[in-house]
Amino acid sequence: MNQTDKPRATLTCLSPAKLNLFLHVTGQRVDGYHTLQTVFQLLDWGDTLHFTPSDTPGVRILTGFDNVPEDDNLIIRAARLLARPDLGIEISADKIIPLGGGLGGGSSNAATTLIALNALWELNFTVPQLADMGLQLGADVPVFVHGHSAWAEGVGDILQPLQLPERWYVILVPDCHVSTAEIFTDQQLTRDTAPITISAFFAGQIHNDLQAVVERRHPAVRKTLIWLNKHSPAIMTGSGACVFSAVDKEADARTIASAASEALPALKQVVVARGTNRSQLIDQLCIK
Repeated sequence: MNQTDKPRATLTCLSPAKLNLFLHVTGQRVDGYHTLQTVFQLLDWGDTLHFTPSDTPGVRILTGFDNVPEDDNLIIRAARLLARPDLGIEISADKIIPLGGGLGGGSSNAATTLIALNALWELNFTVPQLADMGLQLGADVPVFVHGHSAWAEGVGDILQPLQLPERWYVILVPDCHVSTAEIFTDQQLTRDTAPITISAFFAGQIHNDLQAVVERRHPAVRKTLIWLNKHSPAIMTGSGACVFSAVDKEADARTIASAASEALPALKQVVVARGTNRSQLIDQLCIK
């Protein structure tokens, strides 16, 4: 069977969102990058990407990326890392992860693209090799390539798989855009938080160093955090703008979400999702 005779089945994959359950800025390197400690919690909720092999060589994006320049589209950039002159792929997306919310949508899309195309094109790169490629695209890409919730250090790229309680999360998306670059360059950002241990994390000795800066710059985030804290302990994920709280029961999460929709009509999005320790894509493609 030659390439043109091969079936053109579409591979459909969940590209999961993530939460930073805490985020401590422990220092700043001479190259300007900040050193961090965080825990990445993967979710069972996110974008859906569709990959269809094509006889026409190259990477074609069909839908789902309005107003995103090609050079900024992490899916295209990820696909180009793996592309060969004789290979073609058509990619479309059902996007529901908000842009710039701290949920890792772009990084997850890039990682999902690397994993899916590696399988479709039978390129046989290992997971560590794909993670190294992903790091070229962003510090959060490797955790999605590995597909496990994890303790992270360095710039977020030194990962240790972590088994977390699979709790339910209420995620609120304020109607504002937070610039990660502006937050990390803010003069009032704390950059010397002492490193903690994993046991200290489980004991609750955590916070998000970026949160105070974001709250000062974006009153909508502060208002959302104040409201959510009245119902369940809340924290911001990543550099925001999304904030979240964790509960043990789905019914409790949905009750809080419903109340948030009524009390905070300016919210762009209200999400209920379950934490998961293993990405669905890992099982879907039988990745070890």
